[in-house]
Amino acid sequence: MTFRESVPFIVAIAATIPGILLRVVHPDISPLLMASLTGLAILGASFMLMWACEVAQMDIPQTLALAVVALIAVLPEYAVDMYFTWMAGQHPESNYAHYAIANMTGANRLLIGIGWSAIAILYALRFRKAVQLEEERRSELLFLALATAYALVIPLKGTLEWYDGVILVSLYVWYIRIASKRPCTDCEVEGPAEALAHLPRNTRRLTTLGLFLFAAGVILCDAELFSESLVASGKVLGINEFLLVQWLAPIASEAPEFIVAIMFATRGQASLALGSLISSKLNQWTLLVGMIPGVFAVSSGSINPPMPMDDHQMHELLLTAAQSLFAVVLLARMRLGLRGALVLLALFIGQFAAPLYEPYVENLLGIPHMPDGLHIVYSGLYIALALGMMLYRPGRLLQLREGLKV
Repeated sequence: MTFRESVPFIVAIAATIPGILLRVVHPDISPLLMASLTGLAILGASFMLMWACEVAQMDIPQTLALAVVALIAVLPEYAVDMYFTWMAGQHPESNYAHYAIANMTGANRLLIGIGWSAIAILYALRFRKAVQLEEERRSELLFLALATAYALVIPLKGTLEWYDGVILVSLYVWYIRIASKRPCTDCEVEGPAEALAHLPRNTRRLTTLGLFLFAAGVILCDAELFSESLVASGKVLGINEFLLVQWLAPIASEAPEFIVAIMFATRGQASLALGSLISSKLNQWTLLVGMIPGVFAVSSGSINPPMPMDDHQMHELLLTAAQSLFAVVLLARMRLGLRGALVLLALFIGQFAAPLYEPYVENLLGIPHMPDGLHIVYSGLYIALALGMMLYRPGRLLQLREGLKV
């Protein structure tokens, strides 16, 4: 590799150094500066993840490569959510359990509402066509459908317990087992990834592994500082803490995978871009949700008490599961066009902004205040749209069974 080819790697690594030093030194600086420096570190790590993901497809199945990079890219989200969950077990009387559910549901809804729709919209505007997924992406959609079907049961029974975690994590393990058996496929790489691809095989594999591990380390190192500094900055401005936890913290932690996916889409690799976000959604909807009751049980010292959640948390879970159901049915034809993406985006914006206009709707209709009333309305709308599409084309979801094939 020439010096010119190594410049992008040098710049990306240099971007991570201030964030690493902040973790070691713990200086007393403003939250805004802390957020900027740690955010820069995560940005550098996200580029390394993108390059490593591209090159990894030369040595392992693309589906498995996407699963691995998706798992690493969402490590900030795992770190933040597991921290809230652990503290909930230590302090059951606190709001930490509410923070954990808020952070998890916000992250999941952002992935679909902003991530999936942005990829399809950008690709449609630039290349004038819909994103067409490869057939092997049926595996992700199938297991996402199974996880969503089970997730819809959780709000109905009103608890999130250890056996829920076992079922959800088992679904992800089953998916990984299928993905790992897929054959390697030829892939085209360019830019910094092309320089890595030209290295000798063993050197390339070691370098790719090193990039994955270093990027993961940087993300883990800076995730808490980044999220906490964003929260601190928001509190200075008087922003509600639940709003910060549900939306600002996930935006920070989801930044690497969003950047990776957008890079793929703008380079014409929209299928790979959307595939990476589908993998991210799958591992968050299985591993992340599944780990919450387990971590809470270990922290509290008992597997008997379920994760403490009230009606608001259950409504958040229902809305997240309903959005996931609609998105899976929408993608069951293995394509996402501009119209479908705009519907996903519009519905997300509507439920996101619901707290702002909900009082005006209640006054206009002359009805008493219903806590999370619009949450329930949007949940019903997502489910109704999904059922309508399934009735219009009854075989839409049955085709996903092909995802069980290796």
